[in-house]
Amino acid sequence: MDSVYKPVDFIELGVPTLDRPFGLALWPIFEKAYEAALGYKPQDFRFVAGETSLSTLKACSITLITYYIIIFGGRELMRDRPPFKLNFLFKLHNFYLTAISGALLGLFVEQILPTVVREGLFFAICDHRGGWTDKMVILYYLNYLTKFLELIDTCFLFLKKKPLTFLHTYHHGATALLCYTQLIGNTAVSWPVITLNLTVHVVMYWYYFQSARGIRIWWKKYITIMQIIQFVLDLGFVYFASYTYFTSTYWQWLPNAGKCAGEEFAAIAGICILTSYLLLFIAFYFATYKKPVPKGRKRATSALIEMKDEKIPTVGEARRRFSIGKGDVANGSATGSQTPNGRVTRSRKA
Repeated sequence: MDSVYKPVDFIELGVPTLDRPFGLALWPIFEKAYEAALGYKPQDFRFVAGETSLSTLKACSITLITYYIIIFGGRELMRDRPPFKLNFLFKLHNFYLTAISGALLGLFVEQILPTVVREGLFFAICDHRGGWTDKMVILYYLNYLTKFLELIDTCFLFLKKKPLTFLHTYHHGATALLCYTQLIGNTAVSWPVITLNLTVHVVMYWYYFQSARGIRIWWKKYITIMQIIQFVLDLGFVYFASYTYFTSTYWQWLPNAGKCAGEEFAAIAGICILTSYLLLFIAFYFATYKKPVPKGRKRATSALIEMKDEKIPTVGEARRRFSIGKGDVANGSATGSQTPNGRVTRSRKA
């Protein structure tokens, strides 16, 4: 029998189990904090279009349009102004996004892991009883809200006079829209996409936090590789769920795994947005990390390598080299010869 240590009524600590994979039960702690803040349990939350905050296409669209006006207008305002440092605020921003992403990831894993193990992966991604429970819905909604919090990333960019790339600005806006479509569409396959995204965000925002502290980290390139792998896996889940939905609904003569929960517009939105992410991040990776090295840089690199292998000259040799090199560079047509006593005689052409 599993023994659970309870210092207080909402903390359950013991040996890790399937229902408590981290040893510490996260949901009771989250439930206590949520109820203290909002006055009701998180599992009693209901996402109602038109009543819940940012629950309509109009509200989501207006917020995103405002975001684009602010960032591009802000970039113009900063054009002739010195950049702001904002180092403390930038560190704080990345730290709390790391913490929020990690907490949500832990809650998602705690909720979905027992379902996947006991009922199977298909049930977890295609049945509302698996991937769309009351506890999962509040987590989906909170994840959706964090996408608006992440828009602050871009505000730091224009205030620090960093370039606003298409990938960055498009990705932030499209991700908030993607989360909205999946909430409205009751998409049970949302959780694999979200948990993979949260995993990447824990690593990414931790990297930015450490970088703001002045710590040099060598594995920045691998964050982009993680993002590409994330989108490949995302599309595997989304393509499968969409295929089995459309075939079981309209083309039953095609092989399929059965019914899959969700709305058609949400499936199409997920396919389009995630596919665009994959293509854009692959292009970004090759443009950033696979640039061809210019010939001049290659020659300079070879010269540096040769210099490393060369013996350190004596003081006399260094002086002779400097004397000869100085004449060659300054005059362009100087010639010289070395006498037995080490002096250099030079003749100049008229």
